[in-house]
Amino acid sequence: MQPPAPDSRARILIAEDESGIADTLRYVLRADGYEPVWCATAGEALAQFRAQVPALAILDVGLPDMNGFELFRRLHELPGADAVPMLFLTARSDEIDRVVGLELGADDYIAKPFSPRELVARVRTILRRSARGGGVPAAPVAATPPVFQIDGERRQIRYYGRALDLSRYEYGLLALLVQRAGRVYTRDELLEMVWDDAAQSLDRTVDAHIKTLRAKLKAVAPEVEPIRTLRGTGYALHENLPATLP
Repeated sequence: MQPPAPDSRARILIAEDESGIADTLRYVLRADGYEPVWCATAGEALAQFRAQVPALAILDVGLPDMNGFELFRRLHELPGADAVPMLFLTARSDEIDRVVGLELGADDYIAKPFSPRELVARVRTILRRSARGGGVPAAPVAATPPVFQIDGERRQIRYYGRALDLSRYEYGLLALLVQRAGRVYTRDELLEMVWDDAAQSLDRTVDAHIKTLRAKLKAVAPEVEPIRTLRGTGYALHENLPATLP
């Protein structure tokens, strides 16, 4: 297996069965200096990954031979995959699909239809963060159990061992923040990733849900403030929370 391509022409693996979307992705990525490699099936993607580890992978959830979540798991069985950032691309708008993808350890989630420029900007940001960190882990290690425990099937989150009574969007917000502790999400990103119709929602909708989330977290641990506010930017989960309460 060859090593990842050099940063100057970072190799981007695209697993997407719709040729029109794949052509758009290849065009914008190539124009931004990347080397896109298109695979129409999960089997092709696995073969390309084995041939040469990419710098980043874009996985469509609705592939014909295997869904993107299973492809993600299969890729992570291959050598070198732990250092490869991956993001999901899908037409699905159901919140649980977004949460499942992020719980698996994906670095981002983009719903169709999408802005090609925004996708390239996210790819650029993820690769920059990966280069600084020497590789992105397949799953976050900070602020996870025993502080937070996520049960995706039951749509339940435990905080210091206590189950939280969360609304649909509170669950989506907190699950997203927990899975990428330390990662700063703008309000627009949170709206797009958690809400069904981001275009019809407002920034203050996010702020209102963060406020109720904080109240529920404070009821469990009054002395701990897990959610950070970055003025003018957005929100993030603290990376170094106390493992136990005093």
